[in-house]
Amino acid sequence: MIRTTQKWDVVIVGGGMVGAALASGLTTQGFNVAVLEQQEPAEFDAASNPDIRISAIGAASVELLKQLEVWPLVQAMRSTPYRKLETWEWRSAQVGFDAQSLGLPELGYMVENSVLQRALWQRLQQQKVTLLSPASLETLSPCNGGWQLTLNNGDSHTARLVVGADGANSKVRQLAGMGIRGWNYAQSCMLISVRCEQEAGDCTWQQFTPDGPRAFLPLFDRWASLVWYDSPSRIRQLQGMSMTQLSQEISAHFPARLGHVTPVSAGSFPLVRRHATRYVLPGLALVGDAAHTINPLAGQGVNLGYRDVDALIDTLVASRDRAEEWASEGVLKRYQRKRLKDNLLMQSGMDLFYFAFSTPVKPLRIIRNLGLMVAERSGVLKRQALKYALGL
Repeated sequence: MIRTTQKWDVVIVGGGMVGAALASGLTTQGFNVAVLEQQEPAEFDAASNPDIRISAIGAASVELLKQLEVWPLVQAMRSTPYRKLETWEWRSAQVGFDAQSLGLPELGYMVENSVLQRALWQRLQQQKVTLLSPASLETLSPCNGGWQLTLNNGDSHTARLVVGADGANSKVRQLAGMGIRGWNYAQSCMLISVRCEQEAGDCTWQQFTPDGPRAFLPLFDRWASLVWYDSPSRIRQLQGMSMTQLSQEISAHFPARLGHVTPVSAGSFPLVRRHATRYVLPGLALVGDAAHTINPLAGQGVNLGYRDVDALIDTLVASRDRAEEWASEGVLKRYQRKRLKDNLLMQSGMDLFYFAFSTPVKPLRIIRNLGLMVAERSGVLKRQALKYALGL
């Protein structure tokens, strides 16, 4: 039985890292916003081990979080700057990037997903945002030029604009009948939280191997996160091991520069590419993983989501200031045009990188390592590539 009906300018389905940032930004701009989220993020515990889910937050994303007054809340919990990035297959063909070359204090920060979600939630609680949680979306239907949402508790809400920020398996996208294109990659990914014998430092690195990349993400207090790409069967095998057994596997398969580490926790997930065939309908838009998922090779997922947030806020505010119907399909297509090409370019770039380095054919191995050598010596082009990845 429907108990209440409430009206909003914008209802954002999904209060995660992208949805909460969008809610904060739109509220700051004077929109009446509600956020629908299944579960409130857990309280931060400074004594806890790091979340196995880590995001590499680029410089442009940090700037957005500063504008939203979220970044001080993140820093009050935990974050780790990284100033160098290195990648190689052959050590003689290593490519390195550093913040100094761009005149930046850092390239970005490693932030636990749980920390970022908690900081964003705290910020929403300080603002005039209505938090509908715990609750989930049941039905979605067009209504009087907007949309009507029915929740699992029987409540009904109407909105001029509904935003799907509810992840790769977006219910908003499914209920709205918006198609997706995509495929599963021939690899899975394992994330491992480890304690290091030495300070983790400020360099994140990635080595390409015949079985898949091995990556190192520095964290706080001698903690780090390892990323292990391999075949799904191999990742399942690793997932079934004890921490002692996993430690032996890490020693055998990660480069010597890692040093001795002690694994504490681990989790795995398949690698999937998805891209919505469209981002918008009249009164409805998708952002973040609901619109696009990307190979996590370069850690660009959440940064692309924040570019979506920036573009959607700019589009809606500019349209409202011109006294246009800001939730109309014509206006929302401006957001789609801004973001579709960029997201597709980043997806395709990561795919090209992935396929080039996952092919064992010897001539191609030689070509790709020569390519890395050229990239290392390319000067201006290398800096431009880094600036693009950082959203600068």
